[in-house]
Amino acid sequence: MLDTVHRWEEEATKAADSSLWPLPDAELLDLLRATHRLQQTVAALQIRVVREATLRELPTKHGHRTPAAWLRDQLRLDHRPARDLAEAAAILQTRPAVERALIDGLLDIRQATTIAAAVNAVPYALSDALAATEPDATAARVPATDSDDPSHLDPDRVANHAESTLIEMAAQFPAYQLRKLGDRILAHVAPEIAELADEAALRRAEARAHPRRSLTLSLPVEGLVRLSGALGVEDAAIVSAALQPLCGPMPDDDRSFPQRRADALIDVCRLALRTGELPHDGGEPPQLALTIPFAPLASQLSIPAQPGRLAAHGRPGQPSAHAQPGQLGVGVLPDDERISAATTRRLACDARILPLILGSASQVLDAGRSRRLAHGALRRALTVRDGGCAFPGCDRPSRWCDAHHLRPWSDGGRTDLDNLVLLCRHHHRLLHAPAGGWQAHLGKDRLPVFVPPPWIDPQQRPRRNLFHPRT
Repeated sequence: MLDTVHRWEEEATKAADSSLWPLPDAELLDLLRATHRLQQTVAALQIRVVREATLRELPTKHGHRTPAAWLRDQLRLDHRPARDLAEAAAILQTRPAVERALIDGLLDIRQATTIAAAVNAVPYALSDALAATEPDATAARVPATDSDDPSHLDPDRVANHAESTLIEMAAQFPAYQLRKLGDRILAHVAPEIAELADEAALRRAEARAHPRRSLTLSLPVEGLVRLSGALGVEDAAIVSAALQPLCGPMPDDDRSFPQRRADALIDVCRLALRTGELPHDGGEPPQLALTIPFAPLASQLSIPAQPGRLAAHGRPGQPSAHAQPGQLGVGVLPDDERISAATTRRLACDARILPLILGSASQVLDAGRSRRLAHGALRRALTVRDGGCAFPGCDRPSRWCDAHHLRPWSDGGRTDLDNLVLLCRHHHRLLHAPAGGWQAHLGKDRLPVFVPPPWIDPQQRPRRNLFHPRT
């Protein structure tokens, strides 16, 4: 057998090194299908080899606790492929007919393992469904069938029927669709009990899922915090319903769907913070705290060496009108993670900020009063005027928007209706980006006007948002 495999390897190497450009389209497609079938046949052989090695206890003899760990060592595999290979070898051992279909080219490896898992779950589904019926009322709960054979609900018989049905379906459906069909296979092979089985299976799945829910945030790596976790079906539906309205692309939006979904999650959290309905944290409303050392702040704001209260024209975390981006230093969040001065300035436009000035020994020299810059009647007036994000072409509603200062607060800009404009998070970031090139101001009618950079419109003709009503 080993000589045969070596010959396959030699021939496959020659084929892989051959030029493909002379092949006509039809032959190229035939070659694609043939190589896929060959790959699945080799996968079936590999699974049988792994199974035989496991039966001979080679992983244990080589000092490994599991077949997956042994495969990682022998084949230099990553954790996931090694685990998948070991699990495939184990599960296909229980369904010889499925493995035979894999060898014969009727299935690929993912279809095979999906079918095997679905078929192995059939006896448990039948057991749960029958247990849900009254012992003395089973005949009433389970409708009669045309079959006179009382063994029509025999677990082995039903499982074999499900197996053959799913193998036939594999000619039309990929693995992920077969998984859904497998969940409902009793509707095809035992419809008289399928509804009870589905109910029992769903209850069992929900009970297993609830204690396994989780959400973790990793430590930052290169400016990114990785989120990972798992939610139950009901919880995931709630999250999806909250995110979906914010995931649609905007005009000239070059974000990918995962990026839009990430931004939507942040927008939902920003909205929750803005409502003021979250529980207090340590007796204070949820708020963003930013700290910055006193020395660079003093050099930018011309504060005397013996600091007292902050001068009226300066705010912690924001440079003066003459400061260059980055000169002020970085801001520090409550979890000790640092952010750029540019990000600090952007957050300060419409956030609950608690500014802290620190001396050289990290002592607090001055603590500003927590304040929402645009709130109450001013926020309501801004909402009535702009209707939502005022950037041209954007349809984000007002509740998802920040109040952006047209003239920066650090430059003496006032917090009043004529110096504010509503912007969604995406366009707020764009207005603050040095390379963005967009400018915003109020027109003669006191409504927001946006001027594009010359590389978008060489004539830099002013633009307005036409989505939101003007009243």
